Amino acid sequence: MPHSHDAADSIDDALEASKEGVRALKISLFVLLATTVLQLGVVLISGSVALLADTIHNFSDALAAVPLWVAFILGRRAASRRYTFGLGRAEDLAGLFIVVVVALSAVVAAWQSIARLLNPHPLENLWWVAAAGVIGFAGNEAVEVYRIRVGQRIGSAALVADGVQARTDGFTSLAVVAGAIGAMLGFPLADPIVGILISGAIIVILWGTVRSIGRRLMDGIEPDLVDRANTALLAVPGITTVDRVQLRWVGHRLQGTAVVSIDASTTAEAAIIMNAAHRRVNQAMPNLDDFLIAQHSQNVR
Repeated sequence: MPHSHDAADSIDDALEASKEGVRALKISLFVLLATTVLQLGVVLISGSVALLADTIHNFSDALAAVPLWVAFILGRRAASRRYTFGLGRAEDLAGLFIVVVVALSAVVAAWQSIARLLNPHPLENLWWVAAAGVIGFAGNEAVEVYRIRVGQRIGSAALVADGVQARTDGFTSLAVVAGAIGAMLGFPLADPIVGILISGAIIVILWGTVRSIGRRLMDGIEPDLVDRANTALLAVPGITTVDRVQLRWVGHRLQGTAVVSIDASTTAEAAIIMNAAHRRVNQAMPNLDDFLIAQHSQNVR
């Protein structure tokens, strides 16, 4: 993704990244909804609570794409006098909403599974249950690959977190298959037990998502990005030291500042060094929107 230090280019890159994120959400939303509808049909004819837990979770995942979709659209809005950094943080708030929705789905799934464990119910059409579990795995796997690939490309933690969650969700769908096989082999309680295990897996998944979103809200940044900025600045002839680098995510875009020491004999030479520094940093970090560089000048006349 080409990038320069020109403000117009930064705006174009941000808009393109948001469009790509919205496109990924649309596609994954329809894939998960189709998977959910197919699974729900099998739930109705089989009575499997393990499959019901997986269906509820897939449906909550599909709905979770909606607030993230809205956040990407809000993130396109220009900064204003009230929101001087723009509305990129809406993406992280959407991530928190997703956490709440998924947590509720885990509670509902666990409640249904425990109720079935206490009051066993004969299962029917177990081969259809197994097939629906395989469909759930395939749908989540497709969504996982696509969301992670796009999220990493545009720098969206929320989209990557959604993708990682879909990857684990795929394995919970395979657990439904295991429960169906257990019921076929004469152990009908395997179905509600798998439902409870799926609920527990959802909670475990949530912890990683909460940490990722919380880190963004606290302006946490990946250390390798700071190292990358340092390396880019030190590679510019005339910059002797990098005294400070600060970076933060605003949605899926980066903003930051740096303080450098330069060795320049004239103000014109200093200006050339600073322009080169901006170009080098923006080339090294395509997700960078705004990066202010202050200088400690040495021997400038």
